[in-house]
Amino acid sequence: MAGELSPDVEPPNYDLIKSWRSVVTLIVFVIANIVVLFPFHIPIYIPQKVYNLLLDGLSAIRIIPPRDTTEPDNNRSRQGDHGSLNTVKKSSAFVRLNFPMNIVTAPLVADLFLLAILAIGAREVKEGTLGANHISPLDIMLFFISLAYIAISIDASGVIRFLAFKVLQWGGEVGHRLFFYLYAFWFALTTFVGNDPVILSGTAFLAYMTRVSSNIVHPRAWIYSQFAVANIASAILVSSNPTNLVLAGAFQIRFIEYTANMIVPVLVTGIVLFPFLLYIVFNDESLIPRSIKMHELPEEARRRKPVNPNIPHARGTAEQQEDDAGEQGKLLSLEEIVNPFLDRKGAIFGAVIMGATLIAVLALNAATTGTEPRPVFYITLPAATIMFIWDVVFGWIHRHETREIARKGREELECLRLERALQEEEEMMTLAARSASSDESMSAAPTTNLPDGGLKARKSGLGSPSADDKITQTKNTPKEKAPIQKVDETESSHEKGAGNKASRESQPNPRHDRTTLVSLAQDVFRWSQETFPTATAVMTHLPFALVPFAFSMFVLVQALVTRGWVQIFAVGWDAWVRKTGTIGAIGGMGFLSVVLCNFSGTNIGTTILLSRVIQAWQVIHHFDHTDMSQRTFWATVYSMALGVNFGAFSAAFSASLAGLLWRDILGKKHIHVRRLDFARDNLPIIAIAMTVGCLVLVGEVYITRDDTPMKL
Repeated sequence: MAGELSPDVEPPNYDLIKSWRSVVTLIVFVIANIVVLFPFHIPIYIPQKVYNLLLDGLSAIRIIPPRDTTEPDNNRSRQGDHGSLNTVKKSSAFVRLNFPMNIVTAPLVADLFLLAILAIGAREVKEGTLGANHISPLDIMLFFISLAYIAISIDASGVIRFLAFKVLQWGGEVGHRLFFYLYAFWFALTTFVGNDPVILSGTAFLAYMTRVSSNIVHPRAWIYSQFAVANIASAILVSSNPTNLVLAGAFQIRFIEYTANMIVPVLVTGIVLFPFLLYIVFNDESLIPRSIKMHELPEEARRRKPVNPNIPHARGTAEQQEDDAGEQGKLLSLEEIVNPFLDRKGAIFGAVIMGATLIAVLALNAATTGTEPRPVFYITLPAATIMFIWDVVFGWIHRHETREIARKGREELECLRLERALQEEEEMMTLAARSASSDESMSAAPTTNLPDGGLKARKSGLGSPSADDKITQTKNTPKEKAPIQKVDETESSHEKGAGNKASRESQPNPRHDRTTLVSLAQDVFRWSQETFPTATAVMTHLPFALVPFAFSMFVLVQALVTRGWVQIFAVGWDAWVRKTGTIGAIGGMGFLSVVLCNFSGTNIGTTILLSRVIQAWQVIHHFDHTDMSQRTFWATVYSMALGVNFGAFSAAFSASLAGLLWRDILGKKHIHVRRLDFARDNLPIIAIAMTVGCLVLVGEVYITRDDTPMKL
């Protein structure tokens, strides 16, 4: 029965927290969560000779290419191939490695430290991975990752952006109507496919849309509303958010029962929140204009066949030109909205697979009894495999077309890079000539001593640069300004250096051209992108970082359980509920879950911790032989469900993995959201959403639940 304790439950032991290992466990848990909130790098210094010996050894067995020995070590800085371990030159004697402490590594390092001091052992690791007390991390991760593949594959087909474009057409130029249509669209879509695909495509769509509007000054209203509604709607279905999976498993809630209890508070919250966002929170004509003015897309661009964005370099130089602040960049962004790519067959097949999977999952979960557990990934894993096979087969059939598109785009980018290199070389030589002439006479105007014929000959190989190329060439100003710092160099030295650089770049180095494990992996990945663009794009967007993080957090929380801290937290919660009753349980758990989302390793870590606390709360009543009412217990559970979903849009990006994804997507579109702005803009939204949701939940539990004691 839902909510029942495990038969092998042990009585509480409050003396466990008195050992020094228990104290260290709590401190390590707190520190790990602070690091998740504020990631940083730990510098590790390695002797230069040892570092070079390591690189040479890896190169000798052909794992990495040979290190560049053309420049002295003390004039060179390096960066690791993988990006996570950056190597930066400190002096001629040492190299600094920057080890990242973030959402993936911090909980893992904390677990390893606790293992080293024997604060945890095989029991905690086993229960934190295979499961305990009805929480099975392995089953949860398999279910979520497999279902996420189907959802992201649907997104990769272009259907979300295509539907968003249709909503944009229906909304027209009326700003408030368009805001409502998009709000309802994100809500409905998130309910079925989850928040990650909606944030993945919807955030980029809104970034483009607000950019090509001439009277939307700032995208704040649109992007914050979309982020909030995506996390609100994700509370309806268990499959929409991994936090719901943890909660449903912990208290043995059937999926259909979970939805029946959550749908009313969530729907009412979404309905009430909309006018608050439109008329109070974002009531500014510069944010949501009454009439939206969009730039017009030329007819030639409308007739152009949209390209699959999953194919590498599919748009050629346009991928770089759309970042330009001028009209050309806006037109390219507008083309991304008005002329979206859509793989109709893939979208239809994915929608059928997703619908059949959700129906089968609900049926299996409804038929499952407490004595015969049937993991729901038995359904989602085969469904994801079928979707993967479709993506691979479809990609193989169209491989010639996708490879040709990738080849042309790559050639365009190579020509652009070469032209930029020539442009930089010309500017260096021009600066050198001006420096030499200024030394001869300060009053004379600087002249350029460049052979025009030679420059024209260089450009003739590429053809005259187009208007688009000229726009792109105006970027990378730091590189263009770098030579100004050494204007006292002679002209000959500049020309000699530029010539040496050009000769090094033009002459192939056989040592670097040889095949290594790194180059082989890069070639395989590029071949996969060009041959199976959809499957590769989906695999790169899957939330794999969630897996090590979730397992590490399960082990950390299990350490708090075995060391007695969760029991202490449960005692405090029991005291609060005894004083405040059911209403206090709803308000207290709602507030606590939202706050802890920002300080307990995202909303997933919060769900794991609070689920254990509520289970320990049941244990206290069980061994004290005191009653716990059905109304109070389920009010606490569903209030936590609201809080861990809504808490994603609260004070910190790391309150959810969706928040980190949202921030990164906006950053790539040159919309940089500061931490303080994120907290300030979300504060009124989360306050309204949680207040409405908890009030509706109070009415619901008093109507549907009674004060009869729970069977523990």
